[in-house]
Amino acid sequence: MLHYALVFFVVAIIAAFFGFGGIAGASASIAQILFFLFLAFFVISLIMNFTRKVTK
Repeated sequence: MLHYALVFFVVAIIAAFFGFGGIAGASASIAQILFFLFLAFFVISLIMNFTRKVTK
């Protein structure tokens, strides 16, 4: 998922460089959403990992 966020970020930078503002904004928004989803899943997996080790 982080890979897709980086891909959309690169697409947004390239589109902004060439002057495609709408595409750049949409790609940046998608990259931001994917990044925060990745971050949330990462934090949840860390919490689950710590609680699993404590209960064993």
